[in-house]
Amino acid sequence: MPEDEEEPEVIRDRRKKLERFRAAGIDPYTRGFKPTHSTAAAKALLGEAERTEPVAVAGRLMVKRLMGGSAFADLQDEAGRLQLFASRDILGERDFDLFADLDAGDLIGARGPMFRTRRGEITLEIHSFQLLTKSLRPLPEKWHGLKDVEIRYRQRYVDLIANPEVRDVFRARTRIIAALRGLLEARGFLEVETPVLQEVPGGGHARPFVTHHEALDRDLYLRIALELHLKRLLVGGFERVFEIGRVFRNEGLSPRHNPEFTMLESYEAYADYDDVMNLVEDMMVAATAAAGRSSTVTYQGEEISLAPPFRRERMADLVLEHTGKQAAGTELNDLFEEHVEAKLREPTFVTDYPIEISPLARKRDDDPRFVERFELVILGREYANAFTELTDPIDQRQRFEGQAAQRAAGDVEAHPMDEDFLRAVEYGLPPCGGLGVGIDRLVMLLTDQPSIRDVILFPVMKAES
Repeated sequence: MPEDEEEPEVIRDRRKKLERFRAAGIDPYTRGFKPTHSTAAAKALLGEAERTEPVAVAGRLMVKRLMGGSAFADLQDEAGRLQLFASRDILGERDFDLFADLDAGDLIGARGPMFRTRRGEITLEIHSFQLLTKSLRPLPEKWHGLKDVEIRYRQRYVDLIANPEVRDVFRARTRIIAALRGLLEARGFLEVETPVLQEVPGGGHARPFVTHHEALDRDLYLRIALELHLKRLLVGGFERVFEIGRVFRNEGLSPRHNPEFTMLESYEAYADYDDVMNLVEDMMVAATAAAGRSSTVTYQGEEISLAPPFRRERMADLVLEHTGKQAAGTELNDLFEEHVEAKLREPTFVTDYPIEISPLARKRDDDPRFVERFELVILGREYANAFTELTDPIDQRQRFEGQAAQRAAGDVEAHPMDEDFLRAVEYGLPPCGGLGVGIDRLVMLLTDQPSIRDVILFPVMKAES
């Protein structure tokens, strides 16, 4: 605790208890305890029997109720909660008094048989216990009633203790990522790792974070996308690659934006954006199942279907439908974002974006004003972005030069010139389809969470006042 921070009375009281344990010869921060069962497994042992053989469980003491010479308490581990029963007659005077001195939040191990109370609650009768870690800070009371969600995000460790259902969100996140990984691996994609520190932060429109490498005496950037290095691997002969990794964008905070977030990007030789649309539909089915949801999901009170096939519409047609206007270039994209995107509730592949905002995508053969690109929009939000990739090195250089001119004019998010990537494409990039999926937004959708900070364990926060 900082020297200038006055220690609350409750913490001073806990420190005194800690010293009493030490004075009694008990290490309040022991090196280990070996539980034989989780709380859930211990409960399942009882069955129809009246008592079981002794078991050992460990976890955090959540509630303690003293009643003369006995006490009940709740022990919480990752699997759930288990009621404990302590008796002066069983533990003896000294150990019962030590148990009575424990606080909510202390980590303990307990041994004893399982039985049912007169009210029928499955309970562990403590024959011995061990203090594993003394908690010096009290758990917040009525945590569910706290209005300051900033505290929940900032002190995620307390959020996870007090609100076990929050853990379910992150378990679902892990299952969703595993399902996407498994689907791609089953189709012959190779998972790879590419640099986080990059000389040129390319593959997207965003302001990067910059850092300085002292030994090389040069600036490097945290990646804003995974794209350009994955495409280099297709040049090198890999035909199907993917990466799931953190990317970083130097932007503000919002319910949909965190400066550090997780992307899945995949690239497949000899595929186009129609093939990638089919892949995305299969990914959505796999992710939805992994999250334990049916194809009809409710997000923040609104019900939608995630069952393929998804609607496919050209951006220009959608803008014409909703505004009555025909447009091209950045004007078309502005009209789409202002008047159309929020109205797309059911999953929709919005296709054929203006070339001006898509410097890495292949032009349409029938109308070079547009590129073979799509975004998957659900409930007015983008969930995936994909191209038939641009493989013409001359066209790519011209696109980069156009972006460089925009940067020179003050657009800090325009794509920078990347000579090494151009050199790679000059060796020959096979025709390919590429995809980027925002993992955090997908998890938000499938776990019905309103903010990206609800699905990132430790989100970026404003400075603590």
